[in-house]
Amino acid sequence: MLGYLSGADKAYSATIRLGVGTATDDAEGQVTDSTSTAGIEEEAIRAGLRRLTGNIEQVPSSVSAIKVAGRRAYSRVRAGEEVSLVARAVTVSRLELLDLRRPSADTIDLDISVVCTSGTYIRAMARDLGAGLGVGGHLTVLRRTRVGPFSIAQARTLEEMVTEPISYDLADAIRQTLPSVSVDVETARALGYGQRVAAQGLAGVYGVFDPEGGAVALVEDLDGQARAVVGFT
Repeated sequence: MLGYLSGADKAYSATIRLGVGTATDDAEGQVTDSTSTAGIEEEAIRAGLRRLTGNIEQVPSSVSAIKVAGRRAYSRVRAGEEVSLVARAVTVSRLELLDLRRPSADTIDLDISVVCTSGTYIRAMARDLGAGLGVGGHLTVLRRTRVGPFSIAQARTLEEMVTEPISYDLADAIRQTLPSVSVDVETARALGYGQRVAAQGLAGVYGVFDPEGGAVALVEDLDGQARAVVGFT
């Protein structure tokens, strides 16, 4: 199930520092430019955030895990290579400014909340916001707070996991993660054998259950037929 969960939408809390750009778009990278934010007003920042909301084209950070000619982009950057990545379509459904602070006369720190599709880079968002305001920007804090239906509220520390382990049976995990449908015994048996059946009419990958609620397979409709992409029986 983890492979399908990783493609779900995600939520983050983050802090962006305006006024300083870095080679990696985060606080670990070498500073590449510094420009005073003294003239930047809150409304300009909010307008910049609005431009980064919705369906946008985003160039991933050069230190992303995207492969370039067989090697991870971050590996090439750390080896001193110049890396240029192609923009990709992402959706930022929420980008909210939670707090604005001025730690110095020349910098601004922004606390933000983000909900976005898989493949969105928050450090690239920091870079693009700073570039749009003409002062540079990088990410200083990042915390993922939700993946699909699973939030940080359901998490445990390593110590808590010893006495309060998190466990979901397969059926619960599927129902929480993907759309699902129940089928009759014959259809369930056919899918369990890897056979194709009539399309069930759901978009993307979905879970199929037998009449007793048992997980049969993860299924995808194609050309009027449903085929199992992962079988459980």
